[in-house]
Amino acid sequence: MNPYASFLDSRDPVSVIGSTSSELASIVNGLTADRVTAAHAPGKWSPRDILAHLADTEIVFAYRLRQALADKHHVIQPFDQDVWSKPYGSFDAASALAVFSAVRSWNLTLIRQMSAADLAGPVTHPERGTMTVQTLVETMAGHDINHLRQLAPPA
Repeated sequence: MNPYASFLDSRDPVSVIGSTSSELASIVNGLTADRVTAAHAPGKWSPRDILAHLADTEIVFAYRLRQALADKHHVIQPFDQDVWSKPYGSFDAASALAVFSAVRSWNLTLIRQMSAADLAGPVTHPERGTMTVQTLVETMAGHDINHLRQLAPPA
């Protein structure tokens, strides 16, 4: 099961993940300093927090993708995003975006050279069951879309 599949619709996941860094930069450049650290509602993350989360998650995806290629049937280790988010107030948005963009570029290079067999390789997520490396790529893209929507200025 991929909880982010619905965000993709018919969009190509590699195209989505290839454009996210520039979309994030555009959004962040349009925010005031006060807005970067202000949550849009009580109990929600600020744009800085979302960027820090995206940086953390990209590091996680980097590991998951590489382990999926290295192990015949890798078992993914889940993480608790709420626990991981506790230090986000100490980070700045520009650094979070830089980390995300650098690791995303690295991951994108890896993904673009994967064969059909690599993408079809099985992985298991303890909470979501067995899936493929392709599902991980689709999850990355759907996750991006979800958070880009959260960061988008109100219409």
